[in-house]
Amino acid sequence: MARRTKAEAEATRLALLDAAEEVFFEKGVARTSLEQIARHAGMTRGAVYWHFRNKADLFRAMLERVRLPFEELVAETAGEGTSPLEAIRLGCERGFLRLEQPRHRRVHAILVHRCEFFSDIDPQAMQSEMASECLEALGDYLGAARAQGLLREDLAPEVATRLLQSLLSGIFHDWLRDPEAYSLHERGMALVDAQLALMRR
Repeated sequence: MARRTKAEAEATRLALLDAAEEVFFEKGVARTSLEQIARHAGMTRGAVYWHFRNKADLFRAMLERVRLPFEELVAETAGEGTSPLEAIRLGCERGFLRLEQPRHRRVHAILVHRCEFFSDIDPQAMQSEMASECLEALGDYLGAARAQGLLREDLAPEVATRLLQSLLSGIFHDWLRDPEAYSLHERGMALVDAQLALMRR
């Protein structure tokens, strides 16, 4: 019985996150109340407070479902002996494919375009945290590439890291403005391949 209750509680939590995702996307985060989310999920506001302290807590849990740690993206596809530059390429490809999935696209659109700074929700800080994680991972791979003699001698790993991070951020934000305009995976990989080719020794 206890196991069933735990499963039901998790199902309720996931349903509330799904509802928040839909209402946040439609109305924006600031204009959405916990009451609206509860009604959209067919539940009471008490159910929301049972699982989440407040709207900021719910928002962060929604965001956590689509986090894309670069190391994990690489680990999903790279094998032992994969070169650092190929690991970057594989991680980027996996990330582009993941971002094209409806949930990932919707939640990132909420974070970038439908969330204003208020109370204890700071979308800029959240975006900066995610970008910093990616920057650090790219820096590690490009540092390893330099140590293995794979980078151009006139290109410092720090500069290469910033170049690649700027490319990824630019293509992501450009695509997110109109996701139907083109395939993020196709265009993103064409740009990543071109950038890596320019970086290789």
